[in-house]
Amino acid sequence: MTAAPRAAPNVLVPARGCDCRVCPFFTGNPTAVEPICSGCNSDCTYCGCSRTEGAATPGGCRTCPIRCGSRTDIEAWMRDVGGTLRFDDISIRTPLPLLPRFIPLLEGSDVAELDRVARCPAYGFRLRQVFSARTHQLSPSLTELGAHAALGLRDDQLAVLVGYGEDPLVEAFWTLRKADRLIEAIAAQGWDLVLAPNFSMYGNQPRAEHLINFRRSLMVAEELAAAGVAAVPNLYWFRREDLERWVAWCEKAHPPAIALNLQTLRTDSEWRLMGLPGLSYLAAQLPPGIAVIVNGSSRASRIATLRQLFGASLVLVSQNAIQGALHGKVITEHGWEVRHAEKADLFAANVRFYTRLVEG
Repeated sequence: MTAAPRAAPNVLVPARGCDCRVCPFFTGNPTAVEPICSGCNSDCTYCGCSRTEGAATPGGCRTCPIRCGSRTDIEAWMRDVGGTLRFDDISIRTPLPLLPRFIPLLEGSDVAELDRVARCPAYGFRLRQVFSARTHQLSPSLTELGAHAALGLRDDQLAVLVGYGEDPLVEAFWTLRKADRLIEAIAAQGWDLVLAPNFSMYGNQPRAEHLINFRRSLMVAEELAAAGVAAVPNLYWFRREDLERWVAWCEKAHPPAIALNLQTLRTDSEWRLMGLPGLSYLAAQLPPGIAVIVNGSSRASRIATLRQLFGASLVLVSQNAIQGALHGKVITEHGWEVRHAEKADLFAANVRFYTRLVEG
């Protein structure tokens, strides 16, 4: 955990035991200071923790990955996010570079081999390639040489850091970002665009965890932007009220772009019940002029839907072009096909296919 980025002399905290009646964030509480939450998550599996039951396990909160009002250190966490769960004080206005409609996400460092044929204007790279999940240190080569030189990019190509990762990785980044000056170090690496990390949101978590993580995702993007990085905040949602808050923030702050990480919407039911309603709402309500950078959608049908919703504002980031090539496959209108060709040629063909899908 880090020192509070903003002064918070009278810090608000979610109510212990998710007691909406006295929670300062519950819309149904007439004395709520920040009425932004409509109530508990009905299927929360964390509501039976030892703190909620009044029989605290020594050290239990220190090992719990979830933030809720029953934590012994919840006030420290609230100070860590500035003592508020609103978005009103956050602004992200760094200008964007000119982005292609499709950005292939790469796994390794064989950029020169792949680019020999593809000649892509931009390539994406994962947070775990920059910030080690094992050592929690930044890549020495990136720190020493900078992103373009270390990754073998030409001067006219864009280096895009896709800051998503597994929970332990992004949590370590949050915890160490101030003490180890990670934000400043990433800015010094010369990335042309950074999609800021998003902190997880699951339906079986207490609502406080959602609200804290929404704000943390915005805060990291703001800190990157303040360091001079072209940073894009990640937006995600669980309820309509979340979407309404994001749209209200976009109308006020008008960021040049937002990012949507859809890789957790794996099944058709998740796409239909969780993804499509929120995406449709954003497409209808977002103010014009905001680019929408989507990660994690690779099916042709889903990309077509995204294109219909967001039109020319849509930018797609995907690893499927390289994943297919690594397995000797090329994507066509009929699906994946095995081809006996060099990896670079397969990759270039896959990039062309996805570019056509996004451009329509």
